[in-house]
Amino acid sequence: MNEPILGLALGAGGARGFAHLGVIKVLLEENIPINLIAGSSMGALVASFYGAGLNINRLYKLASAFKRKYYLDFTVPKMGFISGKRVKELIRLFTHGKTIEQLDIPIAIVATDLLTGEKVIFKEGSISDAVRASISIPGIFVPEKIDGRILVDGGVIDRVPVSVVKEMGADIVIAVDVSHVKINEEISSIFDVILQSIDIMQRELVKEGELTSDIMIHPHVAQYSSRAFTNIEDIIRKGEEETKKQIPIIQERIAKWKESACNEKKEK
Repeated sequence: MNEPILGLALGAGGARGFAHLGVIKVLLEENIPINLIAGSSMGALVASFYGAGLNINRLYKLASAFKRKYYLDFTVPKMGFISGKRVKELIRLFTHGKTIEQLDIPIAIVATDLLTGEKVIFKEGSISDAVRASISIPGIFVPEKIDGRILVDGGVIDRVPVSVVKEMGADIVIAVDVSHVKINEEISSIFDVILQSIDIMQRELVKEGELTSDIMIHPHVAQYSSRAFTNIEDIIRKGEEETKKQIPIIQERIAKWKESACNEKKEK
């Protein structure tokens, strides 16, 4: 019997994006295949690490040990406060210097061209370059320059890249949105201003994406900071909890797809 191609659209959200690991873990435990992934910003980072063959237990340990000091390399603020060289080397190290096309499953990494406003999708080439571009929060990270383009965070143009997963050939799309606008959030730094502004701008766009995905998972991570990289275990657990709730719906969607495919085959 034909099996559907199942794709994940992993959204942006800073540290809250570690909830993606909980989503992946539960899907694997329930023997739900992950055939391809598209990711924006933190979603791209998780996708590339998983695609590089790091098993979920190792990813959990890596996430729990992740601290801001490992990637912060401040520079004189001209186009951003953080140069991004340190995090780029971290990505290269944990993905074993692979290219995107060498990953275990098809991965697409989304970034935004700051000059043209276009969505840029990486499906081949350097993982560390592409992910570094995808996580480049405007005003915080210095933009990444690739092939003459000046690239910033994929979440600016496509926070939860459902359309990209569909273009990759997914029959069933599971989208994961971990970014939330915190009402009456305490704004005390330029980082807070930038991140809250992006979340507000993207809020309406994600609603449209929700309508076009088969399943939308919303881990309840709004209470956690998107930039502090604390409470990582709790964030991951929220991803697990919400995915477990969605498992019956996912299984039902897969069963319906198989039934439909079987009927089409009989008609032929």
